[in-house]
Amino acid sequence: MTDFVEIERKFLVTRLPDLSQARRAEIAQGYLTRNSDSVQIRLRAEDARRILTVKSGWGMTRSEREIALTEAQFDTLWPATEGRRLEKERWTGPLPGGLRYELDIFHGALAPLQVVEVEFDSVPAADAFRPPDWFGREVTDDPRYGNRAMVTEGIPEES
Repeated sequence: MTDFVEIERKFLVTRLPDLSQARRAEIAQGYLTRNSDSVQIRLRAEDARRILTVKSGWGMTRSEREIALTEAQFDTLWPATEGRRLEKERWTGPLPGGLRYELDIFHGALAPLQVVEVEFDSVPAADAFRPPDWFGREVTDDPRYGNRAMVTEGIPEES
């Protein structure tokens, strides 16, 4: 189990970058909690990994706890996410200064949305970050771009 504070900024994508140095993963994600719940509980299948994640807070700094699940545990909980699921491919690649990006290309009802996130070790590092030119408008503090909100509400209209 991991337990930490996640410091992350999220942006829309204006154009895809060169992905030759990035790693690709297929993700299926479902939510056990609803938008009105103060805590977010998520199931994720990422390639062969199965994870339960509990997040609280909103915006750039949030609490996050992850627990690895067996396939059987995941399969037992997955039906409870019906109606609150998404599929995406994630590309993880390098940025200058030792940072890494996570570029999500959504499938299904959330296509053609593309967002990119960058995690930081500190709030000052996050504040100092200057996004590359392929990053678009920042949506870190826009709750409509939270994955849990989008699975029920869809893509925000001004994307």
